Amino acid sequence: MGVVKPVKSSLRRAAAAIRQARLVAFPTETVYGLGALAGSPRAVLRLYAAKGRPRFNPLIAHVATAGEAHRLVRFDDRAELLARHFWPGPLTMVLPRLPGAAVSRIACAGLPTLGVRVPDHPVALALLRAAGRPIVAPSANPSGRLSPTRAGDVARTLGGRVTMVLDGGPCRVGLESTIVDLTCRPARLLRPGGIAREAIERLIGRLDAAGGAIIAPGMLESHYAPRARLRLRARSAEAGEAFLGFGQMPPLAPEIPALNLSPNGDLTEAAHNLFSFLQTLDRPHVRTIAVAPIPTFGVGLAIQDRLARAAAPR
Repeated sequence: MGVVKPVKSSLRRAAAAIRQARLVAFPTETVYGLGALAGSPRAVLRLYAAKGRPRFNPLIAHVATAGEAHRLVRFDDRAELLARHFWPGPLTMVLPRLPGAAVSRIACAGLPTLGVRVPDHPVALALLRAAGRPIVAPSANPSGRLSPTRAGDVARTLGGRVTMVLDGGPCRVGLESTIVDLTCRPARLLRPGGIAREAIERLIGRLDAAGGAIIAPGMLESHYAPRARLRLRARSAEAGEAFLGFGQMPPLAPEIPALNLSPNGDLTEAAHNLFSFLQTLDRPHVRTIAVAPIPTFGVGLAIQDRLARAAAPR
């Protein structure tokens, strides 16, 4: 496994590896993805095994253009509107899978639906164009653990299970895509993410809450977890804990490790820093990470979602 800069030669090698049913990690605007050829059952099974991901948890197909997505799923008027406004970008739409779509049914977990998105990152788009085929790409980490926002996170946690890691630097958004289920009316918000709920509702109306069967990534109760436990809505930290702050920091003992997601209370900055700061604070001597309260509007809803799942019983 090698970490390489995404120059023309390495992108060609990465695309060839994808077509040969091998795994390549690459940056998106959200987090680093673990890419596999969507239409290859062998590649998809290799991806599930590398992550230790349960096979009932479906994958998202990444494509380079909305036109390519039309060859995989059936769009309705809402999907057309959302694609025009938010693609390329951190929005995944779950839609009815078309017969003959170039995505293995294993990647769909046997469901008649498929999540699709067009990522907003030059390296991801270059790899998709070079591969010439849809790529399924969950976060490039062991299942249930913190999502990687830097190439080094991937190298440290997945090691030799990946053929290549394309190093595009830190991810801009830092949280996974928003997932909307458009197979029903009203649509359902399956996972909050890089596109705020309010922005989507302004275009297509009210979004219902998720519920029932798992039809998209990020719906497991326990997910995105560091090794240490999380204590949410904390106002301070005790001995043996680390503190993850937001806005004004409380007085802390000098021996307590601490980072601030955003000293100015900026939720976009906090989302960008969330996973990398949790990675930094997740040290061997830290048993618990105390996390300050986070507002629940805008992208704060997605931050709260990740923290609640990280703090859930494992």
